Amino acid sequence: REYLNSITAIGPRTVGSPENEVLTVNYLLEQIRAIERESADAHKISVDVQRPTGSFSIDFLGGFTSYYANITNVVVKLEPRSGAEHAVLSNCHFDSVPNTPGASDDAVSCAVMLEILYTLSKSSEPLQHAIIFLFNGAEENILQASHGFITQHEWAKSIRAFINLEAAGVGGKELVFQTGPENPWLVQAYVAAAKHPFASVMAQEIFQSGIIPADTDFRIYRDFGNVPGIDLAFIENGYIYHTEYDTSDRILTDSIQRAGDNILAVLKYLATSDKLAKSSEYRHGNVVFFDVLGLFVLAYPARVGTIMNYITAAIAFLYLSKKVLQPKTRAVPNLKKFFTAFSLTLTSWVCTLVTVLLVAVFISIIGRSLSWYTHFHVSVFLYGTAAAAKLILVHTLAKKFFYKNMNEQYLGDVFFDASLMVWCIALAVITHMGLCSAFVCTLWVAFPLLAKLMIHKEFSQKGATVKFVMMYMLGMFVPYLYMIYLSWTVFEMFTPIMGRSGSEIPPDVVLAGFIVVITMILSSYFINFIYLVESTKTTLITLTTMFVVTLILVCSGIFFPYSSDVANPKPKRVFLQHTNRRFHDVDGNVVKSDSGIWINGFDYNGISHITPYVPEINDTIRTPCEEHAPFCGLPWILPVHFMFRLVKNWYLPAPEIFPRSPIHFKVLSKELMPSSSVRLSFEVSGPSHMSLYVRPHEGSALSTWSLGDGTPVASSGGDYFVFYSHGLQAMPWRFWVELTAPEKRSDGIVSLAIAAHYFFGEDQKSPQLRALLERFPNWMFSSGWSCTYDLFVF
Repeated sequence: REYLNSITAIGPRTVGSPENEVLTVNYLLEQIRAIERESADAHKISVDVQRPTGSFSIDFLGGFTSYYANITNVVVKLEPRSGAEHAVLSNCHFDSVPNTPGASDDAVSCAVMLEILYTLSKSSEPLQHAIIFLFNGAEENILQASHGFITQHEWAKSIRAFINLEAAGVGGKELVFQTGPENPWLVQAYVAAAKHPFASVMAQEIFQSGIIPADTDFRIYRDFGNVPGIDLAFIENGYIYHTEYDTSDRILTDSIQRAGDNILAVLKYLATSDKLAKSSEYRHGNVVFFDVLGLFVLAYPARVGTIMNYITAAIAFLYLSKKVLQPKTRAVPNLKKFFTAFSLTLTSWVCTLVTVLLVAVFISIIGRSLSWYTHFHVSVFLYGTAAAAKLILVHTLAKKFFYKNMNEQYLGDVFFDASLMVWCIALAVITHMGLCSAFVCTLWVAFPLLAKLMIHKEFSQKGATVKFVMMYMLGMFVPYLYMIYLSWTVFEMFTPIMGRSGSEIPPDVVLAGFIVVITMILSSYFINFIYLVESTKTTLITLTTMFVVTLILVCSGIFFPYSSDVANPKPKRVFLQHTNRRFHDVDGNVVKSDSGIWINGFDYNGISHITPYVPEINDTIRTPCEEHAPFCGLPWILPVHFMFRLVKNWYLPAPEIFPRSPIHFKVLSKELMPSSSVRLSFEVSGPSHMSLYVRPHEGSALSTWSLGDGTPVASSGGDYFVFYSHGLQAMPWRFWVELTAPEKRSDGIVSLAIAAHYFFGEDQKSPQLRALLERFPNWMFSSGWSCTYDLFVF
């Protein structure tokens, strides 16, 4: 904890700031040298401060290109005295996003790594392989420092596997949410070594699907280093992730100890493993892995899982076929009744989904979105009760009008089989898609089928109700317990994300969808009870009453979405940029200029809850899109425009700002190339963070440039985006772009804009910005900075 407190005491550690590039680096070097002085003779410790410059393209956030200059890495190698040919990498990052102390993301991981380095160095037992500890100084700048290390550092060639330590929340358990690619032995190493395992292949597939707007250094080591690894992250309390509340006192000592125990054990295991030296030889496909209630992890090769899944599905299909098609004289009526029940089950799910989503849309339209953000139980009472009531209602009506006077036990039996059929199809389809998460479907086929076979006689005996229910519940215990555990983990991760997922996606619709899916899963083998019980009237009335009361309370606004509770804050996130904009024509003349504070609410509510505090933020100052300019003529720090509606942005007029370190943009040359294309060369100097936007005009095309691998990567929407950052000092940024154009055009062939972002120091906040921030309520986290935007046409 001493390491953690010392790093966070430095304050926000933005790339390029003295806090990040000098104070934190010096602190890390002091601690590493102290550890080196006390290390045992069995080890050799080498330290290097790397300051790489480079460029790469990435398909994250719709696709963009990154350029970095003179950023900082602190690299430590612990190896046997005689040296080591192979190494395992442990990675953390010490930089933080602006305006936050970054205790969980990611100072705590760096503190854990320092403690592990100390513990291992004091041991008299030599390691077989080297362990490289990378304290990287530019992860929040979209993974730049890890790219600089893995592509340029001489030690990178010896790395055969890595562990990446990250955070998506504050403390709690650290979840293994990515592994590989295709290295089952790494997961087996984690299973064998970790003292407190917590892992989910489902989390891996959700994360890699791109649903969560985040990424980690795992991608860089995998894609640019071709190295397999393990990605871990703290996931608890994501409400204060990337805010001013991410302080060291909020991370429990137990969480730090737990992470330290796990990572130390896994690193030690890998550093003494014979498989590390030949890691490429053990690349044998994907692996299915999941923890059982946090007690232990089950892991097996995906190909084994595929065989198990298909066998399970085949057995269930055979059971259903035999049951429906025998005796032969009853085959056709049985098939008819079975597929009627199957269709009715699916219909009830569709009706439930549509009904609950309509409620969620209604809540979003009336401006009561995120009412459950601070009070999660509200979402269960609102959407959970609606889902359960609708499901029961559909089947109650079917029982009353469609299945009138039919044998109840027979109906219960056929609806059980219908649910089993649904799960069999899901198992076969998901397995065919190659998703490792299909193991969940296997649980929902295998255990209920076993339960049914154990108590099949009770399905037709009216007098065995209690025994039947008890044995039935016992058979369902494993899949239900695991599903509830898994659901809680998913909600713990996703609920806070809804508060930072932009203003485009209605979070109530997303959460309602999740709740309906969970309700359908948990009810799938209990639909048959609707046909077995005498009446569902009391249950329906209770659920409907709970839903109606909750709906009225939500519509009244009694559940305020955000909280300033000191012990457990759930703040609203707002970003403010005091901006100067200048738009130039093809002759270099300024055709338009303005200045204002650009305000972005980071969730679906925009800033509707803030207008009572700042009345001048109203509909008259909504942000207009400058259609002729790339990215609407707005100074996006990252290409996340697709996450935000401009109607939920505001541009409050404000006096012009005069940065002490203004941007300098210079055209070095315009050349006609042999291929009849035009090459434009530029030089830019400015603050540590800049954004470059390029839009070829109609008829023109950006063919190549000096960035990334030379192939321009368009962002979603068609414009090109380059994210630039530098460390404390850097040479002026020089680059060129090459465009093909069929003929000379009076309005030019390309629009190019450059934005400068002042994230720290005396240029960060203007007096007007500070005054505005002071007026905001305490349940809000506002991140503000100054920036400029200049558009040129060539």
